[in-house]
Amino acid sequence: MKRKPSERITEQTNTASVSFDTKSTREILGIINHEDQRVAPAVRRTLPQIARAVDMAVEAIRNGGRLVYLGAGTSGRLGVLDASECVPTYGTDRVVAVLAGAPASLTLSVEEVEDDPRQAVRDLKKISFTRRDLLVGISAGGGAPYVLGGMRWARELGAKVVALTCNPKAALKRLAQVSIIPVVGPEVIAGSSRMKAGTAQKLVLNMLSTATMVRLGRVLSNRMINVQLTNAKLWKRAAGMLSEFAGLTEAEAVQILKDSGRSLPVALIMARLKIPRKEAARRLREATSVAGALREALKD
Repeated sequence: MKRKPSERITEQTNTASVSFDTKSTREILGIINHEDQRVAPAVRRTLPQIARAVDMAVEAIRNGGRLVYLGAGTSGRLGVLDASECVPTYGTDRVVAVLAGAPASLTLSVEEVEDDPRQAVRDLKKISFTRRDLLVGISAGGGAPYVLGGMRWARELGAKVVALTCNPKAALKRLAQVSIIPVVGPEVIAGSSRMKAGTAQKLVLNMLSTATMVRLGRVLSNRMINVQLTNAKLWKRAAGMLSEFAGLTEAEAVQILKDSGRSLPVALIMARLKIPRKEAARRLREATSVAGALREALKD
């Protein structure tokens, strides 16, 4: 009997990988790589929607809100990965992730937690989610009850909501002002949405958080000017940027970084304008954009 196709693209059979188990190692890898080529073009077709979501995130953060990811399973873990990287990269706590079943679900399979829509509401309340925040519901198939429950509650609260899914028929679409849907087709292993769907979601989240931070002035040119100095590698990176922008030796850069209170933006203004730490910090506080304040200092 012919099997009825699933409405979820990620659950459908991929004809390119039929009889996958009979293939050689090179053949398996070749099929996976060929299917992966579909991801970037699919994401490119969603750029207008991603741009709208970025503008919404910028507005939310400027108004005292946050960019909040909500997901379960692989989708939720990708949200956690992106949000956690925003702290050391951009020095911000304005990107937050809520994962169903966390912290256990970070490393263990507890997929049953995605079936409780009320738990999402409880989890969002734990982080004091408000109508000023922007919620991004992430679900590859687009029907996780946990994510739907959180999105529905956020809408009722008056918050803006974005959907990220790889299923054009996803239920998430009805709950979002903006829907980002890179259609990557069936997975090589039916239902394994950590594959193409996961890659597509990762690319979209990279764009969403990166473009938001650039628009908020937390990047100077293409440099991580708000990098947090938490290890030797990052100290070296910050000293290198300070040396480049301010014309200092590495030793001088390290000393000014220490004098600045471990803040690269403060150190750069101190070095360029020859002013003390308190004055440099004041200029940054009063500026509408860190990058803007630094560009002004670089002019002098």
